[in-house]
Amino acid sequence: MSQAGHPAHTQTEESNTSLLSASTLIGPATVFVAAGLLLPLAILFRYSFNRFEPRRMMVDAFSLENYVKFFADPYYTAVLATTLRVAATCTIACLLLGLPLAYVLARTQSRFKNVLIMLVVLPLFVGNAVRAAGWMTLFGSKGFLNVTLAQLGVITEPLEIMYTEGAVIAGIIAVNLPYMVLTLQSVIEGINRNVEEAAFSLGAGPLTMFRRVLLPLALPGLLAGTILTFILGMNAYATPVLLGGPKFKMMGPLVYGQFQLNNWPFGASAAFVLMSATLVLTATANILIQRRLRR
Repeated sequence: MSQAGHPAHTQTEESNTSLLSASTLIGPATVFVAAGLLLPLAILFRYSFNRFEPRRMMVDAFSLENYVKFFADPYYTAVLATTLRVAATCTIACLLLGLPLAYVLARTQSRFKNVLIMLVVLPLFVGNAVRAAGWMTLFGSKGFLNVTLAQLGVITEPLEIMYTEGAVIAGIIAVNLPYMVLTLQSVIEGINRNVEEAAFSLGAGPLTMFRRVLLPLALPGLLAGTILTFILGMNAYATPVLLGGPKFKMMGPLVYGQFQLNNWPFGASAAFVLMSATLVLTATANILIQRRLRR
């Protein structure tokens, strides 16, 4: 009896030791995240219910006035709608541009594969403000693009590209595209290539193979990449400020501007509107795709 129960007892001890080791490793990081992220968010959430008075800056209260002000003013709802539109457009563009590149990187047998991956990673070593400045030299009225088109005789007057939504979208796509490519590339690499070859041997064309085989298997990676790029697009700050100018508003610069004006209650409420919209949309997308995976 004791010998028969010994393996089970040993297995239980090993399981407890494994859980203890995992808790020891995760514990410090969890405490750090809770103290450095959740606690400030809780304080900011409390501030969002306070009232703003120019002379006193913030008065303790518990009112929904700031949230009512945000949703009752067409200006602020238009800024939120613009942010959602830009983030969705950039996410779709990153998906369409990143999927073919990720597939090529995942399936290539070239000895220069690591070099190609490094070329994708390389832009991440440059700050968003520096990259936005590069786009400014390209899109400016006397920038490279306008000067080149004028010299070729294509245009007679400079194109108005800077300080437009299109310029902001191009800048955010350039920032977010590497994240989408790297996420999809790692997932596609984990898909056995024999599955694709089996589909081809059964008479499936490239599009059919992609739609019936590769896409369902890569769906978790598509979800992860889409959520990541959407969150980054929703919270973009430097790119909208530099490429959009003072007239083009997104939620990130709007929140920062309110804190600059010392209106902490309204800035906090706008920040939580942005965070709530981002979380709700990403959670909805996650639920819909999880249902798709279960079918």
